[in-house]
Amino acid sequence: MLANLITSEVDPSVGPVLELGPGTGVFTQALLRRGVCERDITLIESAHGFASLLRNRFPEARVICADAARLGAHNLPDGVSFGCAISGLPLLNMSPKTVIAILNGVSSRLREGGAFYQFTYGLRCPVPYRLLDRFGFKATLHGQVLRNFPPARVYKIVRRRPLHCASVTA
Repeated sequence: MLANLITSEVDPSVGPVLELGPGTGVFTQALLRRGVCERDITLIESAHGFASLLRNRFPEARVICADAARLGAHNLPDGVSFGCAISGLPLLNMSPKTVIAILNGVSSRLREGGAFYQFTYGLRCPVPYRLLDRFGFKATLHGQVLRNFPPARVYKIVRRRPLHCASVTA
């Protein structure tokens, strides 16, 4: 149910999709069910075992075994702006510096009007308000899955000001 919620606004018209922390590919599978073409999905997974599994499960997707906090240093498709980013990363367990690096990477790769979907088991958006503000983002509760254990919330994060104002350093 969480995978269906986090991907509910994504369809082939969104364009290329960036997925951070896909693990075994549950969200990836939901994207495929929504009609997103496998070759339009880029998966960033830091665990070598999961990256290998993802390459076998989704041979047409671009799988990059890398730290999501270092998106700029990896072989992402040149000139591709992603229509959205789906995140399975545990942002609440990360340092503010790491969250800033992830937001910088995602922000620089999302096209104008693109959205960043992040789930959390917390009661609030996992991106603190001060960081949303620094990046020119706004977050809205996209939905929640109370039948998930633990219950999960999905936030949709979008820009509220132009792209050229969004780059922030740690």
